[in-house]
Amino acid sequence: MKKIFFALFVTMINLSAFSQAANEVIHLDDNSFKEKVFDFTNNKEWNFKGDKPVIVDFYATWCGPCKRVAPVLEELQKEYGQDIQIYKVDTDKSPMVSGAFGIKSIPSFLFIPVKGKPTMAQGALPKETFVKAIKDVLGVNAPESIK
Repeated sequence: MKKIFFALFVTMINLSAFSQAANEVIHLDDNSFKEKVFDFTNNKEWNFKGDKPVIVDFYATWCGPCKRVAPVLEELQKEYGQDIQIYKVDTDKSPMVSGAFGIKSIPSFLFIPVKGKPTMAQGALPKETFVKAIKDVLGVNAPESIK
């Protein structure tokens, strides 16, 4: 009986951690970007590795506009939950992926639908612009909480 209880307890903890992670913005470096999004070193043609729409925030810790957008992205990730994933790439720590996408100014955002080509946007966008891009580019409708 103790073994069954322990197994259920461990399963509940794992499911809780999974659902929590699905509602968080995830930081990527050059290698994790290649694993989760696109292997830009081995592929010339776009080949998205994800299974849900993604926004990639190219930012730097010293960037004022990036700091202003960060809470908006956190809020959007919580509101959209598992319907989208938001990743952050620190351009100072991940020069390979930043270079592969020609990032010259920050913040820059890569909107990646599950099927089709990604779209880039630049600047400290307001929440309404993100919501519109999530609908128009990623094909995901806003949850009731933000309509």
